[in-house]
Amino acid sequence: MTGPRTPATAEELRGAGLRVTAVRVALLETVREGDHLGVEAIASGVRERVGHVSLQAVYEALHALTAAGLVRRVEPAGSPARFEGRVGDNHHHVVCRSCGALADVDCAVGDTPCLTASEDHGFSIDETEVIYWGLCPGCSDSGST
Repeated sequence: MTGPRTPATAEELRGAGLRVTAVRVALLETVREGDHLGVEAIASGVRERVGHVSLQAVYEALHALTAAGLVRRVEPAGSPARFEGRVGDNHHHVVCRSCGALADVDCAVGDTPCLTASEDHGFSIDETEVIYWGLCPGCSDSGST
C-alpha cells in the first residue's frame, strides 16, 4: 500500500470525517486511477494493493466514500453501478447501448443550463444527472445495434 498519493489520500479521508483504513485508501486510489469501474474491478484493484478484502468490505467502503462525496456512483438504466473519482462538478455521461462503454461529458457552459428545470416543484436543485445514449465508435463501425 505504498505510493506517492497515499498520505494525501489519508488526509483527504480525515478531512471528510472518515476513519483512515488501508481498504479505504486503496479503494479511493483504485477508483481515481480507473475509468468508471464496477465493484468487481474495484475489489480486484484493492486486493492488489492490500491483499485479501471481502466484497462486503468493498461495498461498505464504497458506501462511506460515496456518502462523503469522495466517490461518485453512476448507474445507467439496465447497467450495474460504476464508480468514479471525478466529483464536485456537474458532468454527465454517455453510454453505448451495445457494449456498455461509458464516458464523461462536461456540462454545457454558460448559465448552468443543466440546472434549470422547467418546473422545480419547490426543490432547491444543486445537481443534475444526464445520460446520453447511443453507439460508441467501435460499435457504430461494426454495425452493432
